[in-house]
Amino acid sequence: MSERAHWRVTTAVVTAWPVILLVGCTVGPNFTRPATPRIKHYTQTPLPKQTVSVAGIGEGAAQHFVAGGAIPRQWWKLFHSRSLNALVDSALKANPTLQSAQASLREARENYLASTGSLYPALGANFQGTRQKTSGALFGRPNEPHSIYTLYNAQANVSYTLDLFGGTRRQIEQNRAAVDYSRFQLEGTYLSLSTNVVTAAIQVASLRTQLAVTHSIVDAQLNIVDIVRRQLRLGGASEAQLQQQLAQLAQDRAQLPPLRKKLAQTEHELAVLTGHFPSQVHPLTVNLNEIHLPRRLPVSVPSHLVQQRPDVRAAEAQLHEASAAIGVATANMLPQITLSGDVGSLATRASNLFSPGGGIWTITGGLLQPIFQGGALVHKRRAAVAAYDRAAADYRETVLLAFENVADVLRNLTDDAEALQAQQGAERAARRSYDIALRQYQAGGIGYPTLLQAVLTYQQSRVALAQARAARLSDTAALFEALGGGWWNRNHVTTADSKVETVSKN
Repeated sequence: MSERAHWRVTTAVVTAWPVILLVGCTVGPNFTRPATPRIKHYTQTPLPKQTVSVAGIGEGAAQHFVAGGAIPRQWWKLFHSRSLNALVDSALKANPTLQSAQASLREARENYLASTGSLYPALGANFQGTRQKTSGALFGRPNEPHSIYTLYNAQANVSYTLDLFGGTRRQIEQNRAAVDYSRFQLEGTYLSLSTNVVTAAIQVASLRTQLAVTHSIVDAQLNIVDIVRRQLRLGGASEAQLQQQLAQLAQDRAQLPPLRKKLAQTEHELAVLTGHFPSQVHPLTVNLNEIHLPRRLPVSVPSHLVQQRPDVRAAEAQLHEASAAIGVATANMLPQITLSGDVGSLATRASNLFSPGGGIWTITGGLLQPIFQGGALVHKRRAAVAAYDRAAADYRETVLLAFENVADVLRNLTDDAEALQAQQGAERAARRSYDIALRQYQAGGIGYPTLLQAVLTYQQSRVALAQARAARLSDTAALFEALGGGWWNRNHVTTADSKVETVSKN
């Protein structure tokens, strides 16, 4: 074959490969997104249009449930707290868990892009120089003198394994689904981080209020103990009464260490969430009065929830991965055809490379058909099918838990409002009781211990009220998390020095 004919053959083979690729089939199931649950309500009984309202405190306003309302991408700003916003911004810039999730997405994306190279022929070049001595004995003439010569070889190689049954395309599909999984894992990390920062800040504010009120209760108990002791010396009280007051004082003091412990742990948690060491905790200015309760709560329609929850979308991506893995396992059981070609030049001098008459070429085709491997390929395919069944079950469980999460939070919000209303009523009653006791004491109608007991009841009602306020604020943040956090309204997740590409809504 002439050099020109050789180049025509090589060009025809290279040109034909994409055509062969296109006509190949793709074995294994084609992935179909799971159907959206046909659920119209999150809870068994319809939700009220709004919660009850409590007059007199910032968190007492009624919250209105807005069906199908839009969830803002920075939902925490609905609390209108600059300190809260600053904490979340700090966490998004420095939290290592978020940075790890971003790096995982970059890793998955690069692996996916690397796998797409399998669709194209592999092209390589080789240059080799050899100095060689031969003996006439190699040719059956031992008496002939030896020969020393130099041989130069320059070659280009192209090879391609035909994807006749779509194994390569299924592997690329699997890697693309892995990218989707990493994307939604990142969105889930972003959502969990912002929610954890908000709830931790609310908890810190609540614990500080509870701690201050508890200190006031202990101070009041100390006053009562001092009065009872004086009364005991004067014969106006018994030893039993003194011991009773000492026991109550001990019980109230016992509440301080757990509160301080919980406050320190929450502050440490907040420091780590924002990318700092616990020893780097900065004084927080956030307090309950600074955090404003969102009045309008968007509630996504149930049919949209599976598209909005990052954990559900991540489970869907894992299901897609498992589906593509079946195709890969199936293709491994079928014939594999590999084509390769070499073209180059051979000469005894480097200057003579590519001179007429020195050209060499090779075209090779090979077929590999697994025949017997001890049943390994069959069992691997069965394992892939079982893995798909497991991923499908995991997906259904994730969807069920997502709906359960939303239903729980919605009920919590209505119950929180009623609990706050009750605690507000108790606090007001205790305050009125204290005012009456104060007037009676000033008029000489009651003793000082009786007045201090009224003070204690009032202070305890303030602790319970602070807890109820914090619970309502925290459950409001939990609702935004349960509904997906509005990530689809954000173009990208950013940190101080990195940016992650847009996550598709489809």
